[in-house]
Amino acid sequence: MTLKPVHLAVYDTFADWETGFATAYLARNGYPVRTVGASATEPVVSIGGLRVLPDLALDAVRPEDSSLLILPGADLWDTSEDLAPFARTAREFLAAGTPVAAICGATAGLARVGLLDDRDHTSAVSFYLAATGYGGGGRYVDADAVTDGGLITAGPTEPVAFAREVLGLLGVYEGEVLDAWYRLFHDSDPSAYAVLEKATAGR
Repeated sequence: MTLKPVHLAVYDTFADWETGFATAYLARNGYPVRTVGASATEPVVSIGGLRVLPDLALDAVRPEDSSLLILPGADLWDTSEDLAPFARTAREFLAAGTPVAAICGATAGLARVGLLDDRDHTSAVSFYLAATGYGGGGRYVDADAVTDGGLITAGPTEPVAFAREVLGLLGVYEGEVLDAWYRLFHDSDPSAYAVLEKATAGR
């Protein structure tokens, strides 16, 4: 079965460490990962200095052609309106039933367009989102990562938990295998390696 691609948003100052676990294990399990920028002709530079030429322009991405939209954090989420089109695209994805995963500053971007008002969610800290003036403070959950329906949120220090939620939502790993994957990469638990190797042998 051919899987629809996962679309990873990229923009100047994107936090390159936040999505690597998720995209690596999605790609290893058959999901094409396509980068999406404001333009497909202008490269962007991450916080870590990685230069990326997006595969696609944002206006060319359709929810029906995607398995998931991933929005990493970036300084620009809090310093300009440049990334507002990515938040609006997230709204279109969720409305169409295609999931969205947002981490770090991207959660504030979603808060500003009302996407966290009626969904359980998390972020770096509650007062970070409260500063956006959003109406979802009562749905804030103090957790490493949260999935509510088709929306995943996490804070900047939780790339492994973020990936756990992504892999679980898309059915890449489930149950004890997903738990073992998380324990291996989050806790360096050697016993988890054997569980994961046995479950994924032959994939």
